Amino acid sequence: MRELFGGEAQRVKLATELQRAQRGDTLYVLDEPTSGLHCADTDRLVAHLQTLVDAGNTVVAAELDMRVIAVADHVIDLGPGAGDAGGTVVAAGTPAHVADKGVGASARYLAAALEETTGVTPL
Repeated sequence: MRELFGGEAQRVKLATELQRAQRGDTLYVLDEPTSGLHCADTDRLVAHLQTLVDAGNTVVAAELDMRVIAVADHVIDLGPGAGDAGGTVVAAGTPAHVADKGVGASARYLAAALEETTGVTPL
């Protein structure tokens, strides 16, 4: 029997959910939903997630793809490192605010993604 990896199973559940009538007021919690996706598929997934948000739902995602993080409404950056060196909130706010803060390993990569995605260089 073939099994789906976590991200694949999560996307199957999300696709099923997207087929249902949208009621709004639903909380979706996703763990690295773009893991293993091609960039074009990631863009498609982000568009679908935005559809959920536009319908009055809330989407929370643990994500590593800076292009996805750059289009989020709110970012919580944990760090300052990984493993035992992580777990502390080093920055929180809009993607631009987190990139501007320059704290943690993500800030410079997020700044580059913001510039690529929006054409705006964070201060």
